[in-house]
Amino acid sequence: MCKFCTTSDPQNKTSTSPSRRSVLGTMGALSLLGMSAVAGIAHAKTPPKPDNVLSPDQALKRLMDGNERYTSGQTQNRSFAKTREALVGGQNPYASILSCADSRVSPELCFDEERGDLFVTRVAGNYVTNDILASLEYGVAVLNVPLIMVLGHTRCGAVSATVSALEKQADFPGHIQNIVSALMPAVRAAAAEPHKGTLLQAATLQNIRQNVQRLQEATPILSKAVQAGKVKVVGGLYALETGRIELVA
Repeated sequence: MCKFCTTSDPQNKTSTSPSRRSVLGTMGALSLLGMSAVAGIAHAKTPPKPDNVLSPDQALKRLMDGNERYTSGQTQNRSFAKTREALVGGQNPYASILSCADSRVSPELCFDEERGDLFVTRVAGNYVTNDILASLEYGVAVLNVPLIMVLGHTRCGAVSATVSALEKQADFPGHIQNIVSALMPAVRAAAAEPHKGTLLQAATLQNIRQNVQRLQEATPILSKAVQAGKVKVVGGLYALETGRIELVA
């Protein structure tokens, strides 16, 4: 048998073909996924937070109602001790948020929610990276999250830096340039079209819309869930001046 068909183990004298290793690897992956699926089903039967079991539309309404409470100063009183024990055994958040890392934007606060309600990923510029995509896929595939919101905000420093890079050829130190490179397609697209207001404002909206579309089309997990109506992906713009969130995609 040729050397490409077998791999010998001098310790135990056994041989494993590449195809067999592939099958074993696939079985292992399926086993892991199966364990996660079983865990998800178990949590679905006895969710830590029963009120978080919602349809995509119900989840979106709850988010926006929470933001209305936040902007009107009518936020709910929270007792974290009441949910601590329930959340030890698992989680069932009702929405995932891809938010900017800006310290002035806190999803749990601006949606008037508490621990266990939102599955939050953050990066300056609120754009999809491979790791963030994997996290959001986990939220859908394992935690059964029915809603994803890409949450941008006004006066975003990351988008502003990218506008400067386009208009003034500004360069940035360290890994900051990676963020600018990731956001540049949205800034270029906004600059190429007629727009109201400043390029910063137009690019902020364009960046939200582009990342909503990317998530909607992300294979294999998110696109399938979106097409089946199990998950909705939307975009929101947080106004630093008022705290109000406007749906933009």
